[in-house]
Amino acid sequence: MTFNRVADWTGHLIAPLTFVMMLLTCVVVVARYALNVGLIPITELILYIHASIFMLGIAYTLRADAHVRVDIIYQRLSQRGQAIVDLLGAIVFLLPLSLFIFVTSLDYVSLSWRLQEGSAEPGGLPGMYLMKGLIPLMAGLLGIQGIAEIARLIQTLVAPTQRPPLPRVSNIDG
Repeated sequence: MTFNRVADWTGHLIAPLTFVMMLLTCVVVVARYALNVGLIPITELILYIHASIFMLGIAYTLRADAHVRVDIIYQRLSQRGQAIVDLLGAIVFLLPLSLFIFVTSLDYVSLSWRLQEGSAEPGGLPGMYLMKGLIPLMAGLLGIQGIAEIARLIQTLVAPTQRPPLPRVSNIDG
């Protein structure tokens, strides 16, 4: 399984969760405003789903080049120039940030797992430690996809530039 396939797999795995999250949000809104009933467990489930979508979908978003980019200058660059900017960004920012999040989250997540941390809300869901466990996983997936992007960008920069085909000349007898 290549690095890109890991991102694709997680992206496709979590895609249906967005629909589930939308339906649950509608249930909470109707219960709250039409029936005057608060549904704390479902509200927290929505937060858990949202966190899962974000943390497990971040590598897929990078792979699909769907992340937010301020491209005032970037859009005017050639394909090679864009590849250089992306490569520098991945090496200078993406990989160090992924490593930093991974390393710094380990103690935080470990403590949460040892405590079997649950919700602080009365009637809330148990399993907050499971959500926190996604933090280093997210950093790992992002780092793996970052490596795949770096490899792709290096290949883009090293590959010989393809020239457009020469125009066909027709032989016209006159």
